Amino acid sequence: MARFIFITGGVVSSLGKGLASAALGALLQARGYTVRLRKLDPYLNVDPGTMSPFEHGEVFVTDDGAETDLDLGHYERFTGVAARATDSISSGRVYSNVLEKERRGDYLGKTIQVIPHVTNEIKDFIRIGEDEVDFMLCEIGGTVGDIEGLPFFEAIRQFSQEKPRGQCLFMHLTLLPYIKASGELKTKPTQHSVKELRSIGIAPDILVCRSEGPIPVKEREKLALFCNVRPEAVIAAQDLKSIYEAPLAYHREGLDQAVLDAFGISPAPKPNLARWEDVVDRIHNTDGEVRVAIVGKYTQLEDAYKSIAEALTHGGMANRVKVRAEWIDSGIFEREDPARHLEGFHAILVPGGFGDRGTEGKIKAAQFAREKKVPYLGICLGMQMAVIEAARNTADLSNAISEEFAGGADPCSFTPVVYHLKEWVQGNAKVTRKKDDDKGGTMRLGAYDATLVEGSKVAQVYGTTHIEERHRHRYEVDIAFREQLEAQGLRFSGLSPDGRLPEIVEWTDHPWFIGVQFHPELKSKPFAPHPLFADFIRAAKEQSRLV
Repeated sequence: MARFIFITGGVVSSLGKGLASAALGALLQARGYTVRLRKLDPYLNVDPGTMSPFEHGEVFVTDDGAETDLDLGHYERFTGVAARATDSISSGRVYSNVLEKERRGDYLGKTIQVIPHVTNEIKDFIRIGEDEVDFMLCEIGGTVGDIEGLPFFEAIRQFSQEKPRGQCLFMHLTLLPYIKASGELKTKPTQHSVKELRSIGIAPDILVCRSEGPIPVKEREKLALFCNVRPEAVIAAQDLKSIYEAPLAYHREGLDQAVLDAFGISPAPKPNLARWEDVVDRIHNTDGEVRVAIVGKYTQLEDAYKSIAEALTHGGMANRVKVRAEWIDSGIFEREDPARHLEGFHAILVPGGFGDRGTEGKIKAAQFAREKKVPYLGICLGMQMAVIEAARNTADLSNAISEEFAGGADPCSFTPVVYHLKEWVQGNAKVTRKKDDDKGGTMRLGAYDATLVEGSKVAQVYGTTHIEERHRHRYEVDIAFREQLEAQGLRFSGLSPDGRLPEIVEWTDHPWFIGVQFHPELKSKPFAPHPLFADFIRAAKEQSRLV
């Protein structure tokens, strides 16, 4: 039976609850325990799949095809435990489930209310798989005091009362602001946040306090006294140079020991932190630097490409180099020569995206990388743009385009080398889609197999001819153009098992030019960098010696 740790936040948002949860999960693993992490989000969207990246950052996709919060990416990167659809839920999903049950008559004519029906639905979600692990860590999105979060706080309060004493723990993450004029760390916001939490029946066992520097003994004692926690359960969470320092930093502060003490686990197993010591060593002890241009359309918000940024860092770790990623709005290339912006970079990455804004700039970035022999990695839309560029500039298909961007144009005026996917095989079943289907959850989502061509660059990179990667898209490169494009040197080096869907393309006469329809960044970890990113940065390192 799992022990439950509920992580809440106070004072302000974006303090790093997801990272704190992930780091704690990693520390518990280091002590030999099994863990699973979950995210409970109060927003009314059923999932983040239809949200703009500017609203909520990237959408993280699981193997079983769930579109989830980006914090699940942190959970996977720190613990290596593959997230599932049952590890993420929102108010929208909860209310949708409750209303579906009401329409079916499952409640036998009762009046449907937040308590008990909504809170019961949340508790049922928390219980899923509780017999599979030693610790279940559940992060509650938002900040205590938010009206939309109240059903979740009430649900975890009820849940802790229903479980045997000592089986649930509450960890509250707050901010200790530093007032420069007085030279003091202020504890009052944390006191008020804990007061708000206690007013709804939850008393935190552990306080994790974000601060710019160490917490003096006087302030620790004050927090312990007024927030009713033990002094050793007041944990400082100082700003770090790298998020991957968090497990070791939290261990030095005693977070994992405080958790075990709160559960009464004694003697506590000693931690094996060799994995994280190696990760930190690779971050800080590098041999050179490479510059990578990320040419996208959501460059104003780095969280929109969070997994890509982290996967590049992992690739740098694998090669002991520092990766300096620089974000370039692809729309600039529709007005200016890309050479002016891309010369001097050691590699170019074009990520995924939706809509036609900035796509012509991405096509020009792919052309620059092909002609100048700069290492190129195109992901999802980035692969499609590379194919369109090849069709236009090497295969005499000057009107090549994606069906996604054609709009109301006359179908006779363009050649759709990328088309809307109408059906595909998932497992043993055929999946069909229409253009006017609902937007949410209707793409090709989750893990799919691919077969690689023997002797290809990607087969060499992966060290196998069979891979499984995660997808999130509704448009595909048309296999009908394979022969025409391969005659120009663009090899279709990875295909779906039935040979109908192109998964990978690569230029045979280029040092390193690969486009993939899937999202390899979603499976990369600091202690296990994804092969494509590790080799991409290796190629960038080689390029840096030529520039």
